[in-house]
Amino acid sequence: MTALIGSPMTGSDLLRELLPDCEREVERHMKLTRDWHPHDYVPWDDGRNFAALGGVDWDPEQSQLSETAKAAMITNLLTEDNLPSYHRVIADNFTLDDAWGFWVGRWTAEEMRHSIVMRDYLVVTRGVDPVELENLRMEHMTGGYNPLPDDDGQRDHSFDMLYAVAYVSFQELATRVSHKNTGKACGDPIADRMLQRVAADENLHMIFYRNIVSAALDVVPDEAMEAIFTIVSNFAMPGATMPNFRRNAVLIAKGGIYDLPQHMNEVVMPVLRKWRIFDRDDFGPTGQMYREKLAAFLSAMDVKVTKFEESRARALARAEARM
Repeated sequence: MTALIGSPMTGSDLLRELLPDCEREVERHMKLTRDWHPHDYVPWDDGRNFAALGGVDWDPEQSQLSETAKAAMITNLLTEDNLPSYHRVIADNFTLDDAWGFWVGRWTAEEMRHSIVMRDYLVVTRGVDPVELENLRMEHMTGGYNPLPDDDGQRDHSFDMLYAVAYVSFQELATRVSHKNTGKACGDPIADRMLQRVAADENLHMIFYRNIVSAALDVVPDEAMEAIFTIVSNFAMPGATMPNFRRNAVLIAKGGIYDLPQHMNEVVMPVLRKWRIFDRDDFGPTGQMYREKLAAFLSAMDVKVTKFEESRARALARAEARM
């Protein structure tokens, strides 16, 4: 370790300790990622002027998307729009030097493509009201978003980097699941292809952050375990603060795009297994305490998942009975 023996490690020490891991992950990412161009995924021939340029303004009849697909596309796009907030959190908790700084810039540039291509698609195809979409964007971005949970001054903020990377490890995977399922829900092969491309980016981003957390677990296992428990038990999607989120989240869950079982089974548990959280033997008393708290939380979530699935099954049975 770069920290002096007998001296507590600081956040800066941890960044230096993990720099070789960051360099390795950046190299892996650059080998695996594929550059693409948003304009190649938009059906430009479908576009026409709006009234300001002598055309026709948006009308609900112009949209070919279902209400569920609209809710998912708007939620996903507004989530991507808030990139400046996420960049700020990552930049503040990393450093703009060395491989860390390269990653912050590269990740931000790649993420920006997602909002570009999704907005162009929705405006050109008139999938949603562009005026409402812009008003929602202004409101959501003005409010910003900070994924780090409040702690009433109890947390050692020198290790906020651990909370940030733990959060995006889950969030990037959650976004991947949501984008892939949204593409299918749109009923349009162009939208499906576009969102599959976006989801592929999100998966590579998740791997970077997940592997950084894995390395941190080897260096500061107790502090990393505390961050993981805190993020998992307080997790909220970055769109949680946007207007109409609750309504849209219900539609998205009912439509099978992203729901509680998917969150637990396709996001939380695979990442925890990759980190070998319940197999490790290097936790001290603090890490062990947070691992036990995590186990209790997951057990409680299992009960909620079962109730959710039972409720959905009853709703489907009632719907079939009415047919």
